[in-house]
Amino acid sequence: MGDKINLSLDSRTLQGKKVRQLRKDGIIPAVVYGAGVEPINVQAPLNVINKVIRDAGKHTPVHLTIGSKKEIAMIKDVETDAVRGLTRHVSFHAVKQNEPVNAEVPIHLVGQGESQAEKAGLIVLQALDHIEVRALPLSLPEALEVTIANLKEAGDQITLGDITLPEGVVLVEHTTGREEDDEETPQLTDLVVASVYEPAALEAANDAAAGEATIDDPVESDNGSDSDQDSQAEEKRPGGKAQDDPKQSNVDANK
Repeated sequence: MGDKINLSLDSRTLQGKKVRQLRKDGIIPAVVYGAGVEPINVQAPLNVINKVIRDAGKHTPVHLTIGSKKEIAMIKDVETDAVRGLTRHVSFHAVKQNEPVNAEVPIHLVGQGESQAEKAGLIVLQALDHIEVRALPLSLPEALEVTIANLKEAGDQITLGDITLPEGVVLVEHTTGREEDDEETPQLTDLVVASVYEPAALEAANDAAAGEATIDDPVESDNGSDSDQDSQAEEKRPGGKAQDDPKQSNVDANK
């Protein structure tokens, strides 16, 4: 764990269309909810909220202060404006210190440019940049660091099984519902994190992929207007579609 992330929130009474004025004033509406926690409508300045989003992501607990009330929470959902990219609403999922949670953490390659493979002109590509883990909220790692210094030749790989996890942290494996199929289901620890390639082979693979790609991609339009439908989506609550994010959840919630 890195430095403790704190956030002071003010209680919010404005709801629905009235939160538009909050945003015009640089204030972002938010909600705090969780098992055993009555949902609380809150708000905070845009610059403060954005800094917490950058620092915490969805895998670092945030220590919330709401008046005299204190909670530890994870960022569950961030609603942004599709055109301007501005934060519109944030949902915080309150968790308990002594109960494990699931969260996706990033995977960082360490020693890039220093491996024997790279010094020999080969290319190391990262195939997996995040993975879901389970741990107590305050034991969640900021990232899993993987050294590539020992990669030597084309075909060398690093898998999840090669990573030494911090104490109290375990990988989360999801069942596919196909356990009875004839095909053997690959083990989670066999997932490849990084591989070594010959430049020529990589270029040939990229050319082949480019030849198969289509050029007619669907384009979604958004006029960026603040419609009634927008305001209806502003007050998200647990159980709504926007809350069904499998990337981070309190283990005992919603049971």
